[in-house]
Order: sequence, then structure tokens, then C-alpha cells
Amino acid sequence: MDESILEDIGLTHAEIKVYLALLELGSSSAGLILEKSNLHNSVVHRNLDRLIEKGLITYVMEGKKKHYQAVNPKLLVAFLDEKKGRFMSVLPELLEKQKLAKKKPEAVIYRGKRGIRELLYGMLDTDVKEDVAYGGGQKSDEVMGTYFWDGFYARKIRKKIKSRLLFHESLRWWGSKMGRKQLTEVRYTSKEFEGLTETIVSGNRVGIIIWLDNPYGILIDEELAAKSYRKFFEVLWKSARD
Repeated sequence: MDESILEDIGLTHAEIKVYLALLELGSSSAGLILEKSNLHNSVVHRNLDRLIEKGLITYVMEGKKKHYQAVNPKLLVAFLDEKKGRFMSVLPELLEKQKLAKKKPEAVIYRGKRGIRELLYGMLDTDVKEDVAYGGGQKSDEVMGTYFWDGFYARKIRKKIKSRLLFHESLRWWGSKMGRKQLTEVRYTSKEFEGLTETIVSGNRVGIIIWLDNPYGILIDEELAAKSYRKFFEVLWKSARD
């Protein structure tokens, strides 16, 4: 199981260990959870209290002992809805604060898988109806996982954003896979690209990602830079083959 998905919704590593242990154990005492999770006694009790506060576990008293029970995993959806609702309540204020900035940053560096997710989803936060990309390849799937890319492209499709992707000839098998996604057109070039580097242009934004096992990327928000990168892409696109 990919536990990082549970981290993404706001649970800590220890909370995940305790919650998963309880799912498998059913109703049980703290001692059994301690054995199952392989966590220290103080860590287990601290995170039991946190999960109770979050509404993800319950307990009953049997004599003087507490017996804990994990809630149905389907209720995690309600947990997410509550977090979303709380965030949406402050979103208008955050947007107003953003307007006060005299000048937004022109470049931001992102590190790790979470950072790359933020970079890529930031590229979708636009009214632009087409983005272009070149370079990269199957390493991006190895690093982020098929589950992420399916969700990412589903969001692009909902926003009706078209994509034109350019790959080296040696990656036709990968391009064929990407080309089957809706609103996506793929071409191939004999020009050599660094296989670990991918460049994406969307409106005034340029995203440059280095697909290492622990990836990092740069998001440039600058109109002239974006025009320059797109011009380079268009030259390659015209000479590329289907």
C-alpha cells in the first residue's frame, strides 16, 4: 500500500501506522497496537489521542482499560471534506493578501515528489487552453507513479487544456502511451534531449523538471521567458514527425 497517499491528506507517519494497525486488529488495547505498529509506547498513546481528535478512531471503556477501534475508511472522505471546507473558508482572505504583493516571484524552486506535484498543478491554475512540453520520458512515470498521472490528466481534461508533447524518437513506445490520452497530441524528433529533463510551457509559465529519484523543478513565471521557450518548441514541432 502506498502510505504516502495518507500523508498527502494530512496524516503523519506515526498516525498512519497506528490507524493501519487498528484496521487490521479491530477493537484492541493500546498494548496490542504497540506490538502491531512497532512504535514506542509514548508515540502510540500520543497518536491515539490525535486520531481521536480527528475523528478517525473511537474507544470504549472495558473496566479501567480503553479499547480502540478504527472508523470505517470510507469516513476519511468526510475528514477530507472537513479539511477542504475549512480551507475554503479562508481562501478569499488568502487571495486578497496575494493581491497586495507589489511583484510576484519570477522563479520558485520545488524539491521532492510533493514539490513537483505542487509545480505541475500550479501549471494548471490558468485560463490557458493549451500547454506544450518537450523532453522527459518514462522516468516521470517511475518517479510520480501512474496513479498521479491519471489524476493529473483527468484534471487537465476537465479544464479542457490541450497538450502537445515532443519526445525523442527512441521514446516512441512512451509517446504512444501518452498520445492515447484525451486532448493530447504527440510528435517525435531526432534532436537529442537529456532524458531526465522536461520543459513545460503554459501561458506565461515555464516549468523545468529534473526527473531524479528525488526530483526537483523550477517554475518561472515571466512572459518573455515563456515566449522564448515556446518559440523554441514551435521550431522543433514543425520539423518533428508523427
